Amino acid sequence: MGSAALEILGLVLCLVGWVGLILACGLPMWQVTAFLDHNIVTAQTTWKGLWMSCVVQSTGHMQCKVYDSVLALSTEVQAARALTVGAVLLALVALFVTLAGAQCTTCVAPGPAKARVALTGGALYALCGLLALVPLCWFANIVVREFYDPTVPVSQKYELGAALYIGWAASALLMCGGGLVCCGAWVCAGRPDFSFPVKYSAPRRPTASGDYDKKNYV
Repeated sequence: MGSAALEILGLVLCLVGWVGLILACGLPMWQVTAFLDHNIVTAQTTWKGLWMSCVVQSTGHMQCKVYDSVLALSTEVQAARALTVGAVLLALVALFVTLAGAQCTTCVAPGPAKARVALTGGALYALCGLLALVPLCWFANIVVREFYDPTVPVSQKYELGAALYIGWAASALLMCGGGLVCCGAWVCAGRPDFSFPVKYSAPRRPTASGDYDKKNYV
């Protein structure tokens, strides 16, 4: 039962991390305008993401524009798009694999093969977390480097946006959840007595009087 609890907890963490990764991928807040020196008082704030850029006026009005050309984007944005979308799709595959190998489902017959399927699902989730970290850290490194670059005008300096922090948290949840799923599958493979209990009861047979036999069969 303990290994099944690990798998369920890990799957819940992975699902939360998956939703967070989708949110980070879609939010246009990978980098936001930095307010420095004479740029403290400004009439607008610029947000930039993987799919669009937004301008927020001081009045609260926001206008967003989707990028017109994919080929005209910078290398880091194109790579971040591909890696993030790839991580989201791989997490979907990991979900089906994990559910097939989970002890609380009957998609695969109980045994070593079922534990190996769950172990594969957990490893895929951990791989998703690592894959998502690549564009997040790459993008953050570029933002920080340009922020401290004296040749970049103050008006063109940006800071780390909220989407990066959401993405980092999602990556951590995916890796932790995948690790828990792997641990649960590993424990189940090594200690079958810790697996999810499944009991089968034989059908009651009718007696000569027409009543069902009250004897319990396990």
